[in-house]
Formats: sequence, structure tokens, C-alpha cells
Amino acid sequence: MKFQSEPSKSAGEFFELLEKSGYRWPAKLEGAVKSSSFTVPQGTTVLAFHFKEGVIVAGDRRATAGNSIMYELCDKVIPIDDYTLMAIAGVPATAFEMARVLSHNFEYYRRSQLQSMSVEGKIRALSKLLKENVGMAVQGLGVVSPIFAAYDKSQGKASIHFYDMLGADFQIQTHTATGSGSQIIRGILEHEDLWGEKPLIKRTREEAITLAIRLLQTAALFDSATGQARPEDDIYPTLATLTEKGYRFLEESESERVFKTSMKRG
Repeated sequence: MKFQSEPSKSAGEFFELLEKSGYRWPAKLEGAVKSSSFTVPQGTTVLAFHFKEGVIVAGDRRATAGNSIMYELCDKVIPIDDYTLMAIAGVPATAFEMARVLSHNFEYYRRSQLQSMSVEGKIRALSKLLKENVGMAVQGLGVVSPIFAAYDKSQGKASIHFYDMLGADFQIQTHTATGSGSQIIRGILEHEDLWGEKPLIKRTREEAITLAIRLLQTAALFDSATGQARPEDDIYPTLATLTEKGYRFLEESESERVFKTSMKRG
């Protein structure tokens, strides 16, 4: 079997996305990527962190294909069931299909077993889907870099999980981000958690939402693939909280109010 010496353009973008998310891959793996003649749309920059009541998950709205902006209303925070959220960076088509499969599987389990699937079971279900998707991901056609958040009613707490390309999951104790603007966001979150007015886990819902909006707006200033909020077009980041009451997305009116407040200086 003969491998090309250099990865294709879409493959290069795939490995670039992984590197920006903190991954490093051997050169041999990059050289094994098959050629592709088209560029796949990508969703960029999502984040999650713990706050006082649970977890906040947020994402910008832009989808890109190479240097082109394909869509400005992409919802990258996806509800899987009442107590589970998935945020995606990477190929939206693949991620949305994974979300549909997970949602169907969780509901089937609930109806057939007369109880909800455990958080551990939910985590493994996404891990299995990612592992099955490795072939497409290595070709640069179906890479998904998800953040998975779930609330465990039996333990009364929320958890955040980050996955690598092979489906290995890592539980996040404080905060995480993935996508093209993730390095900027990670740095700010680490600073806020260590030296901000208070640790992230002690912040109120309003404070958490304000910080999430500012983080995405800051990332958009330095990363062209991350979309800025556009109040004139009623385009705001997607934000959702996950608490003992389940998930809750910000309504448009609340997004507008919090955005205007968040952007004030001083």
C-alpha cells in the first residue's frame, strides 16, 4: 500500500484543528492520510466549565470550510436528553448524526429498561461512536472534537468530559475548550480560576454566562474561524446551563440582555 508523502489540504486542516486543541500526532500518521479533493465544513470553538449550580456549555455560531465562512447560525451545543449536553467542534454533519444516535439510544434504553442510562453508560456510548469514526476522521472528512456534559441525579452533581480522536474520555474538574479558538479560551479560564475574583466553581449563573460570552467574543478577535456575536442581526453565542433541573438554553431576549451587559467596560 502506497501512502502519499504529504497530507491533502483538508487533512492538513484536520491536524491543524487537533493541534490547536492540544493534540500532537506523529508525522507517519499525517503521511498516511488519503487524498481528498474537497473541503468539509467545520464548526469551531466550544467551551464548558463548572459553576456554582452545575455546568455551563457554550459555543460560537460560525461554520467554516477552509477560508470560507459557510454559515453563521450553527448551533454547536446539542441536547441529547434532559440531563445531557454535547458541544461540538469539527464536522457538524458527523456530530449531528452522533447526537441523533445518542439521543435515540438513550431514549430506547429509558423506555426498555424503565430507567435512564447511567452517566457512565452515556460516556461509553459516545466513546464507541468516536472510535467507529476514526477512519473518516483520519481522512479529514469526519473529525469531531466533542465536549460532553451530564448531570448525575443519583450523585447530585454535573460532570464534564473531553474526548480524543480514538474515543478515550477525560473527566474535566474545572474547565475545557476545543476548536480553533480553544487555546485562547483555555488560557483565560485558567487565569480566571486561579487569580480571578473567585474560582469558577463559586460563580453564580449570571457571572458564568457573562464570562462565557466574553470568552467567545475574545476568541473571535484573534481567531477568524470563531464567529463574533452580531447584535444587529440577532446572532449571539449558544449558551446552556446544566443543573439538577436539567438543561436550560438562554432565550434570545436573555442573550441580548446579558450580551449588552457583558460588553460594558469597567
